[in-house]
Amino acid sequence: MVTAAPDTSVAVSPVDDGGEGGDVPAVTGVLELPRGVAMLVVKRGSDEGVRFVLEQPMTRAGRHPENEIFLDDITVSRRHAEFATGGDGTTVRDVGSLNGTFVNRKRIEEPTPLSSGDEVQIGKFKLLYLMAPVE
Repeated sequence: MVTAAPDTSVAVSPVDDGGEGGDVPAVTGVLELPRGVAMLVVKRGSDEGVRFVLEQPMTRAGRHPENEIFLDDITVSRRHAEFATGGDGTTVRDVGSLNGTFVNRKRIEEPTPLSSGDEVQIGKFKLLYLMAPVE
């Protein structure tokens, strides 16, 4: 099960990226997650501001309500992407979606490792990936 993090843990605001055609996330506030725990914050889409803590080894995202991350929009496939979380961090992979999955505005074709601050786009949803420091 994916759980929500406290609302006060992260604030996300857009920052001009210098003309590249979009915004770059600026994260302020204190991220109060246990060491090595990751989460996704919806920064664009109908669920803006919602946070998903990635506590399980595999977290599925899509439009089907049985997904751990339910993204209710026609631009999202029923089974769209999977997030695998382990000792080495988190990877995301597209599971055959129609519109594709993007990391930092680049379409991914194979499992892709995520770094804290990366943007994952699933349909019209833009999700900010954050990882608490391991040290």
